Amino acid sequence: MTIPEKVYRDNMVRYEHALKVVRKQLRLISMLRVLTFVLMALSMYVFYPVAVMMIAPALAGVVLFLVLVVRHNRSRQQKKKLEELLALNHTEVRVLHGDFKDLPDGSEFTDPLHAYSNDTDLFGPGSFFQYLNRTGLISGRAKLAAWLTANNTERISERQEAVRELAGKTAFRQEFTATARMMKGRTPAEEIKKWMERHTPFVPAAMRWLPAVFTAGSGVLLVLFFTGMVPGIWILLYYVAGLLLTGSRLRKINALAVHTGRIQDFFLRYRQLLELLEKESFSAPVLAALRGHITAPGKNASWLLRQLARAIDAFDQRNNMIMALLGNGFLLWDLRQCYRIEQWILAHRDKVGQWFDTVSAVDACNSLGNFAFNHPDYVFPEITDREVVLETKGAVHPLIPADKAVRNDYTIARENFFIITGANMAGKSTFLRTVSLQIIMGNGGLPVCARSCSYSPVKLVTSMRTVDSLSDEASYFYAELSRLKYIVNTLQGEEHRYFVVLDEILKGTNSTDKAIGSRKFVEKLVALGATGIIATHDLSLCEAADVLPQVSNYYFDAEITNDELYFDYRFKKGVCRNMNASFLLKKMKIVDG
Repeated sequence: MTIPEKVYRDNMVRYEHALKVVRKQLRLISMLRVLTFVLMALSMYVFYPVAVMMIAPALAGVVLFLVLVVRHNRSRQQKKKLEELLALNHTEVRVLHGDFKDLPDGSEFTDPLHAYSNDTDLFGPGSFFQYLNRTGLISGRAKLAAWLTANNTERISERQEAVRELAGKTAFRQEFTATARMMKGRTPAEEIKKWMERHTPFVPAAMRWLPAVFTAGSGVLLVLFFTGMVPGIWILLYYVAGLLLTGSRLRKINALAVHTGRIQDFFLRYRQLLELLEKESFSAPVLAALRGHITAPGKNASWLLRQLARAIDAFDQRNNMIMALLGNGFLLWDLRQCYRIEQWILAHRDKVGQWFDTVSAVDACNSLGNFAFNHPDYVFPEITDREVVLETKGAVHPLIPADKAVRNDYTIARENFFIITGANMAGKSTFLRTVSLQIIMGNGGLPVCARSCSYSPVKLVTSMRTVDSLSDEASYFYAELSRLKYIVNTLQGEEHRYFVVLDEILKGTNSTDKAIGSRKFVEKLVALGATGIIATHDLSLCEAADVLPQVSNYYFDAEITNDELYFDYRFKKGVCRNMNASFLLKKMKIVDG
C-alpha cells in the first residue's frame, strides 16, 4: 500500500532541490542582463557618432537582451510552479495530521435552505469541504461545491472509477493544481466568455495583409537609407504615416488592450492546463469524455489557445516604449495584433465555454482523487439495487481523529426508520452526520470511512439545524415547521427514493405537543415510504416501534461511575434509559445537588 505522507515528503525534498537550482539560474541571468546592457552602452559610446557602426551593436544588444528577458521569465515561472508544488505537498502533510483550518472553507456556498448542506456541516470552518477541497480555480471550487450538493444518484460507479484513476495520478493532479494556482488574474471564466461573445470587431479586413506590406516597405526604405540611396526624411515621413494609421484606431486599440491585459495570464494558464489534460491518457469514461471535449485532429484546444496567447503576448509589447514607437511606426504592430486577436475570437469564442467547463471539472475531480489517495484505508461503497440502503461495517465520521474514533456497524433497509435515543453528548448527532455524509460521499463517487459498505443509492434530505429569521419575522417554530413541510413536499413530489435524517424535531413547542407532533410526523414519513433516522430525547416516541413494523429503536448510552460520566459511543439496539442533564448540572455546580 502506498503511504501518502512518504510520497509527499519525498516530493518536498525533490522540489526543494529543484528550487535551489532555478534560483541560481535566475541570479546568473540577471547578471548577464546587466552585463549585456553595459556592453551595449559602451559599444555605442565607442562608435559614436558613426550611425551605421552604432546601430549594429545596439541591435545585437537588444536581441540578446530580449533573449535573456524571455529566459528569465521562463525561469521565474518555473520557480513559481516549484513553489506552488512545494506548498501543495506541505499542505497535504499538514492535513494528514488534522491541520486544515486555514484552507478555503467554502462559506460562500452555505445555503440554509438546501436539502442537507447546512445540517451536515458541508461548508464553513471545520467543514468536510474544507477538508476535501484542493481546487486551484474559483470555477473548480464552485464545480466541486455543486457536485457535493447535487443529490445526484446517477452514474455513481462511473464517478468511482474516475476517482480511483485520479487517485493514482498524483503527479498529474499536483502539476494541474500548481499551474491553476499560479493564475494571477482572478477574472471569472464566465465573465471572459461573455466579453468574447459581446465583442464587436473594429479592425478593418485590410489589416490581414496591410501590416505585412507596410513592414516590407519599412525594410526596403531602411536598406536604401543605409546604402545612401534615399535621404532620412523619407524614413521620417514613412514612420509618421505608420503612427497616424495606428492612431486612427487608438481608442479602440487601448480598450482591447485593457481587456487582453486582464486575461493575459488567465489564458496562458488555461492553455497550460489544457495541454496537461491533452497529454494525459485516461481509461475512466468520465475522464476520457472530459478529455474528448478539448481534443480534435490537429487543432486541440491548447494549440488554439497558444495562438491567442502568442497574439496577446505580442500585443502586450506595446507597453514597451521603444516597441510602441518603432513597432507602430514601421510595422503597424498594434493593428496587426488586434486583427489576430479579433479573428481568433470570431473563430473560436463558441468553444471557449466548453473548454472552461472542462478545466473546471478536472480541477474539481482532482480534489476527489486527492481525497481517495490520502485515505487508502477507506472503501468505495459497493453500489447495489438491493432493499438494503446502507450496510456498513466499522463506520466513523472522516473528520474524527483516528485515535479517537469509535467505529459502528449498521444496516438500514429501504422504508425502515430508526428512532435513536441517548444521553447528551453520547454521540447521536455525530452519528446522524456520519450517516448523512456517507450518503453524500457515496453519491459523489468518494470512498467512505468504513471497513466495508454496501449502498443502494438514495437522495438525502435533513432537518437538524433550523435557523429562524428575525428580519423575516419568522419564529424558530415556524422555521422548523417550514422545514418539515419542505421534507414532506420533497417526498411527495419526487419519484426518487429519499433518506430522511432528523434531529430533535419540534423543539420550538412544549413537551406534550412535541411528543404528539413528532409521533404524527414519523407516522407520516412511514406512510410516504421514507427511509431514515430521527434522534430524540423523547422516549415516548420510541413507542411507535410497537405499532409500526418499519420503525426500530436504537440508542447511544452513558454511564455514571464513581461520580464520573463515561460514553462508549456504541450504536446499540433498544431504548436509552440513562440521561445525564441533571447529573451535568450538578457536576458543573450550576444547580445544587
